[in-house]
Amino acid sequence: MRALPLQLIRWPNQQPFLFLALAALAWFGLYQMLIPVSEALVAVLPVERDSHLGGALQFFFYDTPKVLLLLTGIVFVMGIVHTFVSPERTRAMLSGKRLGIGNAMAATLGIVTPFCSCSAVPLFIGFLQAGVPLGVTFSFLISAPMVNEVALALLFGMFGWKVAGLYLVMGLLVAIVAGMVIGKLGMEQHLEDWVRAMQNSQSAGAVELSAMRWGERIDGGFQHVREIVGKVWPYILAGIALGAGIHGYVPEDFMASIMGKDAPWWSVIAAVAIGVPMYSNAAGIIPVVEALIGKGAALGTVLAFMMSVIALSAPEMIILRKVLKPQLIATFAGVVAAGILLVGYVFNLLL
Repeated sequence: MRALPLQLIRWPNQQPFLFLALAALAWFGLYQMLIPVSEALVAVLPVERDSHLGGALQFFFYDTPKVLLLLTGIVFVMGIVHTFVSPERTRAMLSGKRLGIGNAMAATLGIVTPFCSCSAVPLFIGFLQAGVPLGVTFSFLISAPMVNEVALALLFGMFGWKVAGLYLVMGLLVAIVAGMVIGKLGMEQHLEDWVRAMQNSQSAGAVELSAMRWGERIDGGFQHVREIVGKVWPYILAGIALGAGIHGYVPEDFMASIMGKDAPWWSVIAAVAIGVPMYSNAAGIIPVVEALIGKGAALGTVLAFMMSVIALSAPEMIILRKVLKPQLIATFAGVVAAGILLVGYVFNLLL
């Protein structure tokens, strides 16, 4: 194998801004190709595109490179950002001077990041690595998939501003309060050791950061990618494979039968329990929500199901397992599930 020309190796150091511009164009070009390439891959296989298997395969072929691209891009950018802003400054900015301010800021940031639960994990890791408090990072992780502009726009178009507005308020409350509860429990010791080690290693002083050249900042970005992506990619593949399998076999008729307006009180609990093993983003699950509503399901029960799918998916838990220990994952799931149940009962009571 021939060695790379010395000019290519030195390129990021000699022309860093040109390198970053071309790298961004390449990343964006690859991202734009995800849908047509995933459709083409399914087309060459001996399966019907509209079948359950065809839908599951297309989902896997699309979501796997999407999440890996997001992970690589976000971790690279966060690595460069870390060369400008010390972990102490980032922690101070998002932790807030009063209880809950950092959680509110992180949850609000989640509104403008239209990620599914698995896609939000890379930025969650970046926050942890920058030293952002644990509870604050969880407020973002909950809000990003559950309360974003895609979900709000689709809910507004299908059910009107009252439903969309109430969903926004309740979703933000779940993200903020759940993050505050997790932060108060002081469970930082339940982060995986490699995450805690990376947090502790971010100790460059302000003078050293300001003196760095752009070539060194780009090298820092690549170093972050090698350290993080290299550790979590097998969990991403496993999580998306599970999600794709379930995505292709959504049992709408069965779910509608236990979510009706005259269903017993435990129907909201059952809806959340059914939603957790599934995996989709807001754009993918809201058409299912509309179908369930059309079959007579109660709005609050269906929205609780929707929240559990996009904020507590089993694939997300698989990916998070590389970052969090089981005790912290169980606490996260329990606190968020309690908030989602409350939202379901409130919607059923008010609407």
